[in-house]
Amino acid sequence: MIERINIGKYIEVAINWLTENFASFFDALNTGVGGFIEGLQFVLNIVPFWVMIILIALLAWRKSGIGIGIFSVLGLLLIWGMGFWEATMETLALVLSSTFIALLIGIPLGVWTAYSDRAHTVLRPILDFMQTMPAFVYLIPAVLFFGLGPVPGAFATVIFAMPPVVRLTGLGIRQVPESIVEATTSLGATRSQLLFKVQLPLALPTILTGINQTIMMSLSMVVIAAMIAAGGLGEIVLKGITQMKIGLGFEGGIAVVILAIILDRITQGLANNKNKKKKK
Repeated sequence: MIERINIGKYIEVAINWLTENFASFFDALNTGVGGFIEGLQFVLNIVPFWVMIILIALLAWRKSGIGIGIFSVLGLLLIWGMGFWEATMETLALVLSSTFIALLIGIPLGVWTAYSDRAHTVLRPILDFMQTMPAFVYLIPAVLFFGLGPVPGAFATVIFAMPPVVRLTGLGIRQVPESIVEATTSLGATRSQLLFKVQLPLALPTILTGINQTIMMSLSMVVIAAMIAAGGLGEIVLKGITQMKIGLGFEGGIAVVILAIILDRITQGLANNKNKKKKK
């Protein structure tokens, strides 16, 4: 009988080694990221709900039209009426924090893949792995490194949601016409000037599409992250599942859908506006 290949054993050894030897690093990271998320939650919760609804609705109206503006007002009022406002702000803080960290890492990686074919070749299968691995699996190292709470939820979310922005940043820069790059270079532009003043602005609509996908994938992790005490709307949905409270589960799900639609339309509106300016 052929002996089973026990890959998990070596992964477990590697994770245990990291946990033992980099405990101070993970503690510092936990404190920093946790403080950032808590600070954002505090800011979102301290603003009166009606002020927040007006601000979000105005942003949605400016970027996506009057229809999504009205939907934002009605949808957010429904969330408040169901008693989920604080949980929604917790979810929004977790999504925005995770997205910010994903962009902080993902955009430079995307630029690197655009400039280096070798980096593109190496990172492509890694991104495929990150995107296709079941999201539940990321909770295991997240809990071992950071314990329970929103920080491991953010950690797992970043890994799961980062690939789109890496891919689309690289794609956007690669799609900048070669004639524009050559003309800019011939005029004496340095590599950094070419990147920041020509390539990134022209690639911005594609990058914004990647940001949109990252936000949507972050929201899809909400319920999963609730399993490790990340809180927010995911906790309400999870409570509905575990306690067989069907109505509560659906209410939490509706709140997640409303938030997802609003964020999706706002980021899509940003990308569409940039596309229109680019065509002009």
